[in-house]
Amino acid sequence: MPKRFLRLRIIMMNLYSGTTCPFSHRCRIVLYEKGMDFQVIDVDMFNKPEDLAVINPHNRVPVLVERDLILFEPNIINEYIDERFPHPQLMPADPIMRARARQLLIGMEREIFSHIEPIEKNTKSADKSRQEIRARLTEIVPIFSKQKFMLGDEFSMLDVAIAPLMWRLDHYGIDLGKAAAPLMKYAERIFSRQGFIDALTPSEKAMRK
Repeated sequence: MPKRFLRLRIIMMNLYSGTTCPFSHRCRIVLYEKGMDFQVIDVDMFNKPEDLAVINPHNRVPVLVERDLILFEPNIINEYIDERFPHPQLMPADPIMRARARQLLIGMEREIFSHIEPIEKNTKSADKSRQEIRARLTEIVPIFSKQKFMLGDEFSMLDVAIAPLMWRLDHYGIDLGKAAAPLMKYAERIFSRQGFIDALTPSEKAMRK
């Protein structure tokens, strides 16, 4: 049997991932941070394969497929991977800290990440979305004058969530100014991680010159 087909049989976890999708980017980061065996199936966001709509009725990425399990919400995908392969752990082990992390993540989804789609699709509200993201990111700048990552000194799922946005700031036309220097230094710490580097697609690499 050719090696390619043997490998497909061995690998049970497949991620359908948009090559430029920031939410797919999150899931790729988690998979590479875990250092596990998996297959990424690249999806062209402008020419989606027909089978994507079959496995995900919303016809969106990312989608994680593992045997009979199909997940298509990035935060759920990432928490599943984190619990299934707990080393290194990306969600806090302590139940109280884990609940706080989830609450912060939901807040970030609502106040920051919900504004990504209008920018991606260049809708009429894109400029307003840029302003909202700029304002919310400016608010968290002081955190990084005191600590290395979102939850302290350890890289966590919150850093995974914000990393694709930080990588795309120039691409999205969002300038935070000199006052955001601590936040940008934080972003560079994330960008230097091997898991982040390995997770980048060629299209994402081209977003930053």
